[in-house]
Amino acid sequence: MSLFKGEVEALERYGPGEQGPENGIKRAAFQLGDQRFRCFDSPAVHEFTFTPAVSIFVDCENEGELEEAFERLAEGGQVLMPLDNYGFSRRFAWVADRFGVSWQLNLE
Repeated sequence: MSLFKGEVEALERYGPGEQGPENGIKRAAFQLGDQRFRCFDSPAVHEFTFTPAVSIFVDCENEGELEEAFERLAEGGQVLMPLDNYGFSRRFAWVADRFGVSWQLNLE
């Protein structure tokens, strides 16, 4: 929320005795820019985690926003494609943040 214009619209946490980890996110809804998202913290144990096969694509409004997003999302995470001109975009980067969420950052 501190990087992109957005807001948390709803947040429900697991309570004592429920299936999920206490205080874990049971379900949430939030908005980044014009895009709305819903997320759930499943109580089931899975063999998988986040993958860059699905990423959040953000068209940044200016160079400053792009660079700040890149630096902050890459901190403690992994740079998959550094900020550069790749032909399809004059400035583009792909990072996985410290939680493993994949972000593609673009300057049109």
